[in-house]
Amino acid sequence: MPANRKVNDCGGDLIKTSHGAKTPMKTLGRLLKYSFLRNKFATICVIIFVCISSVANVTAASRVSVITTELIDNQVNADMGLIMNNIIMMGCIYAAGAISSFACNLIMMYIAQGTLKKMRDDMFATMQTLPLQYFDTHTHGDLMSLYTNDVDTMRQLLTQTIPQLISSVLTLIAVLAFMIMYSVTLLLVVCVVLVGIIFATKIIGGRSAKYYLANQKALGALNGYVEEMTEGQKVIKVFCHEQKAREEFKDVNDRLNEAGSIANGYAFLMGPVNNNLGYLQYVLVALVGVLIMVFGGEGGLLSIFCSVQNADKANRLAVMAGMLVSYLMYTRQFNMPVMQVSQQFSAIVMALAGAERIFEMIDTTPEDKGGDITLTHGECDDGGWAWKKPLSDGSYEYIPLRGDIRFDDVVFGYTPQKVILKNISLYAKPGQKIAFVGATGAGKTTITNLINRFYDIQSGTITYDGINIRDIKKSDLRRSLGIVLQDTHLFTGTVMDNIRYGRLEATDEECIRAAKLANADSFICHLPDGYQTMIKGDGANLSQGQRQLLAISRAMVSECPVLILDEATSSIDTRTEKLIEQGMDKLMEGRTVFVIAHRLSTVRNSQAIMVLEHGEIIERGSHEQLIAQKGKYYQLYTGAFELE
Repeated sequence: MPANRKVNDCGGDLIKTSHGAKTPMKTLGRLLKYSFLRNKFATICVIIFVCISSVANVTAASRVSVITTELIDNQVNADMGLIMNNIIMMGCIYAAGAISSFACNLIMMYIAQGTLKKMRDDMFATMQTLPLQYFDTHTHGDLMSLYTNDVDTMRQLLTQTIPQLISSVLTLIAVLAFMIMYSVTLLLVVCVVLVGIIFATKIIGGRSAKYYLANQKALGALNGYVEEMTEGQKVIKVFCHEQKAREEFKDVNDRLNEAGSIANGYAFLMGPVNNNLGYLQYVLVALVGVLIMVFGGEGGLLSIFCSVQNADKANRLAVMAGMLVSYLMYTRQFNMPVMQVSQQFSAIVMALAGAERIFEMIDTTPEDKGGDITLTHGECDDGGWAWKKPLSDGSYEYIPLRGDIRFDDVVFGYTPQKVILKNISLYAKPGQKIAFVGATGAGKTTITNLINRFYDIQSGTITYDGINIRDIKKSDLRRSLGIVLQDTHLFTGTVMDNIRYGRLEATDEECIRAAKLANADSFICHLPDGYQTMIKGDGANLSQGQRQLLAISRAMVSECPVLILDEATSSIDTRTEKLIEQGMDKLMEGRTVFVIAHRLSTVRNSQAIMVLEHGEIIERGSHEQLIAQKGKYYQLYTGAFELE
């Protein structure tokens, strides 16, 4: 953990996405397709219930004018039957609206959960198709943040914000219709202030949007850092790095705090600004309405004048007062959707920022599946493994899988600017054991990564039984290769499940036989439940050596024609290493094996040993030949011997 560590908060730029630049509207449109177009019937039901709820709230307000007019006009002699009927009617209308709103929320919960499930399924399915380079350029914590924080913003958007938006739009339409019917003059007053509300929302919301996107990225970076520090806690304590870790965490946390504070600051400012503009609108409407009542005039309360133009002045004022009270209620109802939309703006922006990150991952170009040559077993003449190559006439050519792997003038670099392997040429004949030795960073593991096509070379060719590996389907290529990596990873499950991971159709007996061959059976039998012992936390209850023995057992049960052992015994003591060498020799019989080892004693019986330095093969030959040359290998071997 170097002092100048830089947190990667938005991933690298080596992995290209297929969608190009995103815009908020495109992201929103895609999200709506993801959710509502997949549930058309449920969406129609939501719209119907929202319409009922919105119309109910607006219609109920019209009953207030009747009640107010009756009370003002007749005062003591008011018709209580008429008043009670209107009150009961208001209650029924509001009840219908409440029931519709409940049904709408229930259906939206169903749509939202289904959408989130589909989104997580697509994310995980996409993740399985991505090349290793993607995971090299994105922290694990940032990827986890996609599944948790970013997906959660979708939940809030679908269950709360979108139904609120639909309801707000329909409410605006219904209220607008009643307001036009009641008074065009007062509607103009409402619209003048509404322009100010929209203008304020646009300015404040626009400034907060970019900070919400930065907030989501900073949150992913924070999760990535915490995940890394949690895994490396022992190293931190061993090297007394706690203070430095705290300082780095504070730096990452400060960036998240800064982005979140600014974004939420703008969002919280929007509510008070719009509320005060709404109060100003309410006061202006009341003032203009009273002036119209007192002085009259064309264009004000038009429907009132039409209905009461022949009435006396007192009755006309009573009706106009009732209408004004209703109009003031409509003014509040007209402002309420606008306020609700502005209050939901932060949720919308956060959800769109999260959706953009999610869709960016889903749209990432998947790993090339390779060619059309596949691996088959039992279809060729000898009944063994073979490559199945399609021919132009529709037939197939079967090429026996022998394990002949050759590199011809291969050049590779993880980035084009930095070449790791320089003009590598080598071959491994069927059944040969090829060893790679050299200093750390010489390119040993990189060679085995190229055999698996974890990465593609810049130039040169790699052939497998005379076939360019680019022409072989990647899944079949990797199925023919058994591998034990430097980093041992165990999965949550039983010991038996982890061994069977090498070949899912393997029987219990085959798994036990592989464990015995790897000399893992003895320690497994001493576990609390033997082969049924549960492993959690990447094998935290096992020693590093025990985890590596299970990884070797996993490779053994795979029965692959080619084996790659990348420091397979690096975490095993010398005594255990001697014990499993016999089993390893049996395993390697008839198989092509690539061995990477720092312990030179483990590569002495290799048919060919390649000595690498700075990405080039500087020596090659058997152990005896290289010792006789007294070159780099001789220096390494004698130095190791002296240390022993």
